[in-house]
Amino acid sequence: MKVLLLAGGFGTRLSEETDIRPKPMAEIGGQPILWHIMKIYSHYGFHEFVVLLGYKGYYIKEYFANYFLHQSDITIDLSSNKMEIHNNSSEPWKVTLLDTGLHTMTGGRLLRAKDYIANEPFLLTYGDGVADIDINALIEFHRLHGKAVSMTSVQPEGRFGALETTPDNRVLSFMEKPKGDGSWINGGFFVCEPKVLDYIENDQTVFEQGPLENLAKDGEVYTYRHRGFWKCMDTLRDKQKLNELWDGGDAKWKIWQ
Repeated sequence: MKVLLLAGGFGTRLSEETDIRPKPMAEIGGQPILWHIMKIYSHYGFHEFVVLLGYKGYYIKEYFANYFLHQSDITIDLSSNKMEIHNNSSEPWKVTLLDTGLHTMTGGRLLRAKDYIANEPFLLTYGDGVADIDINALIEFHRLHGKAVSMTSVQPEGRFGALETTPDNRVLSFMEKPKGDGSWINGGFFVCEPKVLDYIENDQTVFEQGPLENLAKDGEVYTYRHRGFWKCMDTLRDKQKLNELWDGGDAKWKIWQ
């Protein structure tokens, strides 16, 4: 089963980073968040990826083109123009880097990957969110209900701490960043049947609007409720938090060894 990664958006809310490089290449612990997402899937035995590029896609192409060198110690003999590679720790990945257009919407990017999906079920997620999700359990859930889409839903943390108080304003308890208002949101990490492409009209189709809405109306969407760790890198504050977790040894999405 191939893994499709949406990595073409402008990432305007992370403009401090995305003026220089695409959002999926913003680093956590010295590696792009895209790498962290791929490591999650690879941990479960999924090593074939199709990265759907758009904004500054060349940056991602250059990263993978030079990945072997990035992960190695090297000796360069300038006099003979020879290079010796030591201690390589590359990944068992096959990565297709597909230019899907600068202004193409999420549905359009999927449609452009039709030839690579090859009429088989596929995994899909965004290039800016990590989780300690059990991919095998998600796939088993998808197979059991037998419909077109399984969408992982999550409950994000609240943006601010919550207070419990008495009528005279005495604080009874304080919870740092509790879960939000109890609602579940789209957390990415989809399993899709190829029929979802039939719901996409053109490049300007937003997958999360027309296609998913119409699939839901047709009874073809089920949600896998993930109650563990999930975080999207939407802002600079999010990036800083993810780096703090990584540096502090508390990166719950790091399920690989």
